[in-house]
Amino acid sequence: MLDNFPRGTICIEDMEIGMSRHVIKIITERDVELFAEVSTDFNPVHMDEEYAQDTRFHGRIAHGMLTASLISAVIGEQLPGHGTVYMKQDLKFMAPVRIGDRVRAEVSVSDINHAKRRVTLDCHCAVGDTVVLKGEALVMAPSRKLD
Repeated sequence: MLDNFPRGTICIEDMEIGMSRHVIKIITERDVELFAEVSTDFNPVHMDEEYAQDTRFHGRIAHGMLTASLISAVIGEQLPGHGTVYMKQDLKFMAPVRIGDRVRAEVSVSDINHAKRRVTLDCHCAVGDTVVLKGEALVMAPSRKLD
């Protein structure tokens, strides 16, 4: 399940501080399996329930970067959207995400540098009231002006 704003592009000329967009996704067994296959990260904390029971998480957890990829989805599809170039991402993983969790990933504009077409975005993911990831991204936003 994916719940989000319409996809597309918000050009830097139309952005304002505080503008935000989000995506909501329920993490599935298939998501974890596909992410492991694509990333080649088959760490048993993600793949093996018996192994994961003996970890500090007491059960399987989704890959942290799978959760972070939802931030990328918001940036690439909604804010700023199509044509955005990722430049930098800083993340702090706060709590695990488990199969079946409903993750809400949100980005909001915290700074705009029109001269360089740079936009700083506050990023966070939450499961219910629990923030599971937070950070900041720097992107080059699309513009209606030709370079």
